[in-house]
Amino acid sequence: MTFWQFITQNRLQILSLTAEHLRIVGISIFLAAVVGIPLGILISRRPFLDKPVLGIANIIQTMPSLALFGFLLPVPWIGARADRLAILALALYALLPLIRNTYTGIKGVDRSIVEAARGMGMTDRQLLWQVELPLSLNVIIAGIRVATVISVGLATIAAAIGAGGLGEFIFRGLAMVNNQEILAGAVPAALLALTADFSLGRLEKWLAPR
Repeated sequence: MTFWQFITQNRLQILSLTAEHLRIVGISIFLAAVVGIPLGILISRRPFLDKPVLGIANIIQTMPSLALFGFLLPVPWIGARADRLAILALALYALLPLIRNTYTGIKGVDRSIVEAARGMGMTDRQLLWQVELPLSLNVIIAGIRVATVISVGLATIAAAIGAGGLGEFIFRGLAMVNNQEILAGAVPAALLALTADFSLGRLEKWLAPR
């Protein structure tokens, strides 16, 4: 059986696992953004926190994915379901680019613009929402872009703990030494990563300050 024949015969399952893959990645990136972007803002306002926060995020990033899954397994409620475990692990992996890019984007805003805004009587909150975040939005989107591409790839490993997604085909193919099954998981995952990278890259350019 050729690869395309396998794809045709299993298209419904591939679509279902692709949707499952997207759900896991989408929820994990949302959770990472909810935590990571405010943390990036916080350390831009409290410089003494930047090394501890970025250090912890770096440590999480360097942990092997299966080891992190195993570490989170005993956590109450989270470890009870594989999809929750996978979402939390992916969200933790996505934190570093989101925190770092938010911090870098805000710190990269031209100081003359910041001083001019302060001279106009803006409060710190107004300065953040009306000047710094709009001007650093493309850098924050770049962080989301990196985090999304990383998560799409790592989500395939989540199938090892029964979380579903396109990794099911890859692990099943490895167990059966079946290249068609491996490609049925790897090719859609690669296409998802490339699509996310291209789409968010376009958004990043569109939001760049002019």
